[in-house]
Amino acid sequence: MILITDSAQEHFAKLLSRQEDGTQIRVFVINPAMLTAECGVSYCPPDAVEATDIELKFEKLSVFVDALSAPYLEDAEIDFVTDNLGSQLTLKAPNAKMRKVNDDAPLVERVEYLLQTQINPQLANHGGKVSLMEITDESFAILQFGGGCNGCSMVDVTLKEGIEKEMLAAFPELKGVRDLTGHQRGEHSFY
Repeated sequence: MILITDSAQEHFAKLLSRQEDGTQIRVFVINPAMLTAECGVSYCPPDAVEATDIELKFEKLSVFVDALSAPYLEDAEIDFVTDNLGSQLTLKAPNAKMRKVNDDAPLVERVEYLLQTQINPQLANHGGKVSLMEITDESFAILQFGGGCNGCSMVDVTLKEGIEKEMLAAFPELKGVRDLTGHQRGEHSFY
């Protein structure tokens, strides 16, 4: 469910050595399956462990996950990275905002999952987002851009060279991607 690198385990072990005996780590998701979902890590003293918690045992520690957060932490990774700028604990949880869908799920669900977990995080770096409006009977995905993408001069390149290529590679049953957005220029378009 959660991969914790050796460097992150070392970091946690060091922190836990200064806590009450038996204290471990809790990983959780606040507002799972929502665009406002956030992941967190906290200490988990022995008296905070619930009967429904899932315990993940690692070499140097145990991690507790509540039953509600568990499906949204599938494929999550915690790492501790040290570089020229210092040290940083990172938590990547690609399924926090949307529950992972099976390969045999309907095409609409699989496309929506790809948009929310892979494409929108990239667009968010520029203040944009994209939403699936429909998949036509002719197998075209109709998208609508929002945020900084609305009116951006690079939206056609983003659509054809980025989003469409990624979606066609993932979903060979699609014939293409079309933009439904009535792009209007304005201050909101550029970040």
